Amino acid sequence: MTFRRVVLAGIVWCSALPGLAHAQSAREVDIGYALTYLTFTGFRIDFRGRFDGQRYDVESHTFKEGLIKAVTINYEGKNRAWGGFLPQGAQPAAGSLSIAVGDKARSWLAQYGNGSMVQDTSMPQWTPPPGRAIPPDERANSLDPLSAAVTAGMAGDAACDRTLPTNDGKRRIDIILKKVGTESPETAGVPEAKGDLLVCEIYTRRVAGDFEDAPKEAESKREQPMKIWMAHLDDTAFRYPAKLEAQTGFGTIRGKILFFRERPLTDAEKAAMPH
Repeated sequence: MTFRRVVLAGIVWCSALPGLAHAQSAREVDIGYALTYLTFTGFRIDFRGRFDGQRYDVESHTFKEGLIKAVTINYEGKNRAWGGFLPQGAQPAAGSLSIAVGDKARSWLAQYGNGSMVQDTSMPQWTPPPGRAIPPDERANSLDPLSAAVTAGMAGDAACDRTLPTNDGKRRIDIILKKVGTESPETAGVPEAKGDLLVCEIYTRRVAGDFEDAPKEAESKREQPMKIWMAHLDDTAFRYPAKLEAQTGFGTIRGKILFFRERPLTDAEKAAMPH
């Protein structure tokens, strides 16, 4: 599994938690995660989610830091998603994505209606190379990573038995989540967890788009899954991502929570949320 796929799946990992938050009073949740390699912090993922009644507005910020930032090419990604909740699940309204790699930056905005993507805009405009366009049906049936994560979070304990059709404007990738068991807080190394943790595996599968490297064989054979542990950390029914491990060609990447905070929303913050 490459660092890019770890980061993509990591965004889903860190943001899959807020799906049931609409059942609670209006609040903001802030969580920080670190992805480390050989004990060195490589990536930070900061997440903020605001929830008010039947509305949500969530953001993630992914960036390099420490030694990895000093010796590798710059990377920074921001993803925002907003929408509402229906009895059957989340109803995404839109999602925006901005990515900077080295000195190149791009942004992408996707808008949704009636359960599918109805419009998307890239800046600068993207013209895919021959044979690397995303087919219209695959584009229509996909979501930006944060919107996909919110739909998974709505499933609660069933969050790890589904496929998330993600899209970053250039690449369509399926994020496949599978439950593999449970572990006690002691076994998982997450003593603050309340009760057993849900253990899940995450696989990635290329669907279409402009990939920098062509796979030499099926991804299911060449890539090992990422493993995540989902825990109850407060008195709600939510399962929060608490731990991550991913095997790569250059070692094991691990993820952990740095902080977890929540507070009520102010009236001004409620009014500022997208409708």
